[in-house]
Amino acid sequence: MIVGVPKELKDNENRVAITPAGVKALTSRKHQVIIENNAGLGSGIKDTEYLEVGAKIVSNIKEVYGAADLIAKVKEPQPSEFDLLKSGQVLFTYLHAAAEPLMVSALLDKEVIGISYDTVQLENGFLPLLAPMSEIAGRMSIQVGAQFLEKHHGGRGLLLGGVPGVASAKVVIIGGGTVGANAAKIAVGMGAQVTIIDLSATRMRELENIFGSRVQTIMSNEFNIFKELKEADLVIGAVLIPGAKAPKVVTEKMVKEMKEGSVIVDVAIDQGGCVETMDTVTKHSDPVYIKHGVVHYAVANMPGAVARTSTFALTNATLPYLLKLADMGCEKALRDDVALANGLNVYKGKVTNRVVAQGLGYQ
Repeated sequence: MIVGVPKELKDNENRVAITPAGVKALTSRKHQVIIENNAGLGSGIKDTEYLEVGAKIVSNIKEVYGAADLIAKVKEPQPSEFDLLKSGQVLFTYLHAAAEPLMVSALLDKEVIGISYDTVQLENGFLPLLAPMSEIAGRMSIQVGAQFLEKHHGGRGLLLGGVPGVASAKVVIIGGGTVGANAAKIAVGMGAQVTIIDLSATRMRELENIFGSRVQTIMSNEFNIFKELKEADLVIGAVLIPGAKAPKVVTEKMVKEMKEGSVIVDVAIDQGGCVETMDTVTKHSDPVYIKHGVVHYAVANMPGAVARTSTFALTNATLPYLLKLADMGCEKALRDDVALANGLNVYKGKVTNRVVAQGLGYQ
């Protein structure tokens, strides 16, 4: 099989879909790997490193799409890539399809086979290809939140952990999954007061076993969210329904009652966002805007800012599935692996993921 890896086009997206180790694994199995020149530079991987393990470097993105049977990417294809896709071509990447109706329409028109990292799901519900980026985004959310709490960024002028004699900041995390737990880990480590809001009593017991008295857990409902947000300095949106658009659990009314200069980091923004006032997706080059006196951080590809860490963490998880697709062929691999089949979002003109189809009105 010919596997193509284009350079990512999203703003400040420096991740790449394969490492030299991944190329070596594919070429040792007699597959061809075609990589756009300088695709790995943002992650500190030079073209020469790919060449040494058997990859072919090509000069432009058209050559990658034109030659490849399977396209491996990190983020969803951008509009300039739509016309490069071919009928029957396999696209293996984060699609976040429920929040990308125009892209889904393009994939259907091109009759692409789209397998999305974010819906590859094991029988126990675990999302193996989303988890590493959720871990990174969760940890980053506190890092960037602390930065934008600084006064010159529009924040309240707070040090997240405070100092002796001065109270630390209050961090409210909505959602206790992978993102929320990793955000809590960093926030606790920085000395903040941390509250996690979640719907599952079972999950809250697990979080209490992990963090003990260092974190307060509260049941998710409108009353509790409203109450906690009024006291919060930093809010992390960490709500996830696999494959679906995130529910708007934070309303504009709630945001209006928050402290001036407080900060919201909506990690769910790549699935449409869980905050009603997050009506604009931002970029790393211009990450925030202020609404109702509250700083909104709405970058949809947060892990792209720590590209080297993210690339290696992501490809550690994706490579086994990529090898299966290349070795077995797409159809056989999908039949053989339930988790991979769960990742199938579009197939030759049809939306195949039930949650995505419902969210976009295809059924």
